[in-house]
Amino acid sequence: MDTSSKKVIYAALAGNALVAITKFIAASVSGSSAMLSEAIHSVIDTGNQGLLLYGLKRAKKPASEEFPFGHGKEVYFWSFIVAIMIFAVGSGISIYQGIHSLNNPQPIESTYINYIVLIIAMIFEGAAWYYAFKEFTRAKGKWGYLDAIKQEKDPSMFMVLFEDTAALSGLAIAFIGIMLVQITGNHIYDGIASILIGCILGGTAIWLAYETKGLLIGESARPEIVKAIKTHAKQYSIVENVNEVLTLHMGPDFILVNLSLDFSNKSLAEDVEKTISRIDKQLKKQFPQIKRIFIEAESKKAYKSYQK
Repeated sequence: MDTSSKKVIYAALAGNALVAITKFIAASVSGSSAMLSEAIHSVIDTGNQGLLLYGLKRAKKPASEEFPFGHGKEVYFWSFIVAIMIFAVGSGISIYQGIHSLNNPQPIESTYINYIVLIIAMIFEGAAWYYAFKEFTRAKGKWGYLDAIKQEKDPSMFMVLFEDTAALSGLAIAFIGIMLVQITGNHIYDGIASILIGCILGGTAIWLAYETKGLLIGESARPEIVKAIKTHAKQYSIVENVNEVLTLHMGPDFILVNLSLDFSNKSLAEDVEKTISRIDKQLKKQFPQIKRIFIEAESKKAYKSYQK
């Protein structure tokens, strides 16, 4: 597991914890619904980072008889739980608080405390967002940002970036909502801001859940890795055809490979064994994330017949 993933999560956790405390103080003093929604948002984000760290820790557990391929998918499971938490708790409470504020508007006191806290929060969140964005940009390589999100096998990297983006958007909305209340004297804007923050959280949660669902179910390795595996297997003289290359991510750093190869009928058993050993060794050397390789000796005709 890349240590940069943990660094991003620790940075976000520390920032959100500090921001949550200041937001709750400001919300209790001013009575702002939007500020309370933002405080709840920060608490949820802090808890989410804790869950991601727990998932990374669980993913390192060694393989056992019950789990022969290890616990790498734990990080996918807990990432999915984080998405549910954002939607069910963060979004739900914020929207409820906003509707309650619209039905029972309360005056906002000590407005400038809210401004100060929001600006401080923007600085903390902005720093965390920049660090997460920088690490994600480094990790994505030649991929475009949207393609990188789809191809990324470590969800903790883009989840923190999404959360921080949602947090900055929520802070901006809370700031505008409180400012409109101060300018117009109409407290409806405070409730509207809270509802909008809830909608942002809901949209973020749905997107995160969609992106992590594929990883949880079982995604293949990146196309260039699959292509490289097939190209490598073809270079051996006794391999007449590569029938199929199946890959599966058992975790961010664990790829399971299954190869169906058609060996020459004239090949000796000893040559087949040596070739399989070389393929296994070379592929693991070229791609360290490939941990297990299973190779089936199967004629092209038999393979096609089986597929029907």
